[in-house]
Amino acid sequence: MITRRFLLGALGVSTSILARDRTAEAGSPQASVPSTGPLVVSTWDFGVPANQAAWEILSSGGKALDAVEAGARIPEADLKNHSVGRAGYPDRDGHVTLDASIMDELGNCGAVAAMEYIAHPVSVARRVMEKTPHVLLVGVGATQFAVEQGFTREELLTPEARAAWEKWRQEHSEYKPVPNRENKDYGTGVPGGAGNHDTLGMLALDRQGNLAGACTTSGMAWKMRGRVGDSPIIGAGLYVDNAVGAATSTGVGEEVIRNAGSFLVVELMRQGRTPQEACQEAVRRILQRKANRDRDFQVGFLAISRAGGIGAWAVQKGFTYAVCNSANQSALHASPSFNG
Repeated sequence: MITRRFLLGALGVSTSILARDRTAEAGSPQASVPSTGPLVVSTWDFGVPANQAAWEILSSGGKALDAVEAGARIPEADLKNHSVGRAGYPDRDGHVTLDASIMDELGNCGAVAAMEYIAHPVSVARRVMEKTPHVLLVGVGATQFAVEQGFTREELLTPEARAAWEKWRQEHSEYKPVPNRENKDYGTGVPGGAGNHDTLGMLALDRQGNLAGACTTSGMAWKMRGRVGDSPIIGAGLYVDNAVGAATSTGVGEEVIRNAGSFLVVELMRQGRTPQEACQEAVRRILQRKANRDRDFQVGFLAISRAGGIGAWAVQKGFTYAVCNSANQSALHASPSFNG
């Protein structure tokens, strides 16, 4: 159980500081609080090792942009992670396609979508940002660009992912896309929930006070060929404004895209809301849509402010996120939610 005392200790914040925070709610597992020094946050449990890689850069005075790229590469390379990177589950036709985006403190951004045969999409996204006049490259073109930039072309469909895909094909006579499943039981959990999440979103604040963010995924397992979610869409899965803050999302990408979710969170912070309040309002607006009032899906937002405040909110309980700063390099927290 995430307690108020545990959270304060993990973030290195005194109770007197929190008492002055107008968003501190009794019993809330997370409120927006100021942070001293560098900070990195990321979605889900696998955000802990990703944060640690990012922290090696931040703690030595490195840039937030370098930190989020290094952090995102950790789950991308993890052969046990079937929702991000080279071990991701394929689409319905057996193709592993990867999506990623990255954004720096100047508003520069790059992304790739539906890219095959390249294990580190976040690094290709950075090359798109730095080496081309474009923001987004997709499909064959993204792969071609990556190879031209020196990335290794390789088969990404692992034996374990192939076995899971073949089992799914045998059990489904009709196509029904479902979000990634990181467990063996494909019939449990809500779409985008803790048992079938599909995104690493990472946000960092460096010693210079600059922000950056990255988002990477293998997308929805067994998805239609060519399907792309929110992760590589600037303003949906990721948005950074160095004057205000940064936000990222996870869960069912279609719902986030329809609401320009991460951009909305940052704009709400610009209007004076704390990261916590902004995430909560963004989720509330998604739930306002008539078709989604049954709440049988998961979307979660994670945000930080330029001052180092942290906020998170989700549709369903079960959304976790990792926080890493000078006080704690491996803190994991449970996000508050509307449903549960």
